[in-house]
Parts: sequence; C-alpha cells; structure tokens
Amino acid sequence: MSNGRNTTARPGRIDALDLARGIAILGTLATNIWIFTDPAGALGWLALDVERGAVETLLLTLSNGKFLALLSILFGVGLELQYRSAVRRGLRWPGRYLWRATLLLLEGVLHYLLIFEFDVLTGYALVSVHVAFLVSRSDRVRRTWLAVAAAVHVTFVGLLTAASLSGALSGAAEGTTSTGGAEYTAIAAYSSASWLDQVRTRIELAGFFRLEILLILPLSTVLFLAGIEVLRAGAFEDSERGSRVRRRLLSFGLGAGVPLNLVTAFAGPDWFFVDRYIVPPIVAFGLLAAVVEFAARTRGGLLRRGLIATGRAAMSCYVLQNLVAGALCYGWGLGLATLLADVRPWWVLAAWAFVSALLMTLAALWLRAFSRGPLELLLHRLYTGRPKKVGEPV
Repeated sequence: MSNGRNTTARPGRIDALDLARGIAILGTLATNIWIFTDPAGALGWLALDVERGAVETLLLTLSNGKFLALLSILFGVGLELQYRSAVRRGLRWPGRYLWRATLLLLEGVLHYLLIFEFDVLTGYALVSVHVAFLVSRSDRVRRTWLAVAAAVHVTFVGLLTAASLSGALSGAAEGTTSTGGAEYTAIAAYSSASWLDQVRTRIELAGFFRLEILLILPLSTVLFLAGIEVLRAGAFEDSERGSRVRRRLLSFGLGAGVPLNLVTAFAGPDWFFVDRYIVPPIVAFGLLAAVVEFAARTRGGLLRRGLIATGRAAMSCYVLQNLVAGALCYGWGLGLATLLADVRPWWVLAAWAFVSALLMTLAALWLRAFSRGPLELLLHRLYTGRPKKVGEPV
C-alpha cells in the first residue's frame, strides 16, 4: 500500500477500506433494524422509559452506535483520499468538493423526508465542509479542532445524561409529540399510516427527529478528523508501522471499549446517550483495526466479495437498506413490525440477515456492469458533469 504520509502518491484502491465500509453499512442496518421492527417505529425507539429484555439489550450492544462511528471514521479517510487526489492533479482545494458536499446535503434531506427519520447524510454533509478546510492545515491545527470538538461532544452528552437521570428529559420528549393540540399516536404513525402520512409526520416533527444532529455535528467532526489521522499514521499500510498502529487501536478500541460498553448497555435507559454516543466510537477504532487485519490475512470468499461490493456501493446500499426495511415493516408495506411483534427479538435477526444478503447480492451483480453504485454514479455525474470511467480514481 502507499505510504500513509505521502499526500501526493497515487493510491490504488484499498480493499480493506471497501471491506470496512461494507461491514459498517450492514452494521448500521443492525442498529436501524430495531427501529423499523418496533411497532411504534421511530417514536417507539425514542421512548426513554422502554425496558428491554436481556437478549435484546445484548444484541443491541453488538451494533448500537459502533458501526455508525466506524462509517464516520471511514468518511474522514475518504475525505483525505479525495484531498490527496486533488493535490496530485494540481486542483484547488476544497474547490469543487464544496459542490459535492451540497449534493450530499440535498440527498440527506430527501432521504430524511422520504425514507428514514435518522438520516446521517445531512450531518455528514455539514461536517464535511469545515473538515475539508482543515484537512490541508497543520497537524497542530487539526488536532486542536479535534480536541475542542471532543470536549463539546462529551459536555453535551454529559448534560443530556444528567437531564435523563433527573427525569427532566422524559417530560420534554413527551411534549414534543404534540403539535397544535393534536396528539400523535405512535403506533398508528408506522403500523397503519400511508407513506405520505409518514412523510407529513417527518415534516411536522422535523424539529424533534432532527435533534440528533446536535450530537452528530461535534461527534462527526471528531471522527472525520480521526479518520484523517489514522490514515496518515499508516493504519491501512501492509507494513510494520501499520501493524503497530493497528495493535494500538485494537488494544484501545476492543480491550478498553468493549468492557465499558457492556457496563453502559445494562446500566438502563438513562445512560442511553453515553451508551450510543461516547463508548461506541471507542469500540469503532478497534473494529477498524480488526477489519484491516482480517483483510490482510484473507483472500477471496463469497462473504468477503459481498461485503466489498457493498462497501463500493456504500451510499446506494445505505439508502436501499432503509427503503427495503421500511417496505417490510411499515403499514404502507408488508406491516411485519406489527404482525410479528410477539416474535421479537428473534424475527429482527432474520430481517437483518435477509436485507443484508439482498444488499450484498444486488451490489455484486450491479458492479459486474458498472464501476460504482447507482447513487454514486449519479452524484459523480452531477459533480463532474461526466460519467465516471472504470478504474478512474475518486
């Protein structure tokens, strides 16, 4: 692999990066599938007083927040690679990248309105703008921004956790589900409402559903900048330096993060914010190192090829998985969330496995004929004004 510190070297495609993206995409589905399969949908998921069984809590612990954090780290890695490409070509930076971020923002807004309440693309687009200006700055400037964003994030999560422990947050959440004197019936909004009714609900409750962006902005800033750091440190290199970096990430992410995550997972709903937004990003660094090590030690295999294909079409698969899950679970589709409510948590695993297998199969078939996923090709055409050639670097 190319030297992680050489910003002008022409990089090849990094299989480990695509593999990690594929795992991150299916991992985010492993979290989101619990939202889709809740009979009350997103509103049920946000109820802080819900008591979950030991099995469901343990299953949620395996995915909650970790793969979203991994996806955020990988977004930072991708931004660094795009910066290197611009430097190599002698292009002004951030230049056209700002148009790319605008397109991502538009896609995120549409994804929120039409498909899923917990869209991350909008937050990613906003964060990518200021990180794009930081990627070319000195190590000291970037790391200062990282430290400040981390402090803001930890402080905000600490305040939310304190409010939850005091009971103030539950009352505030209940008040947001009422608009103009009309009470929203959580179950009806997802079990029997039409697709257009759900779109209207997302518009009317946008202020409530989009509150998460206040957490996404500082956290994504930390993780985007951390992604730049781990790439430059050589985490993807097939070298002694790369192995050394990955060992440190494994020790930090899995050795320290996993035990801590088990504690927060079973601490109760009042620790929701710590369990989702503080501890999982720590684990994500260990996951990244584990995936890169796995990629270096294995070759071929149907599962590996499917995950790499999913990673190459990551944006398309992210949107499609939420669309398919909605069609399976919501009232405007098959309505399985209500029909199979008594079979939780076991049918949730089957739903995740089905959608994951579908995504890997479709991605692999699509990439036999095209260079990138359908949304990736569309955005590239809008970004550059021409279709992307096979083998052309990003």
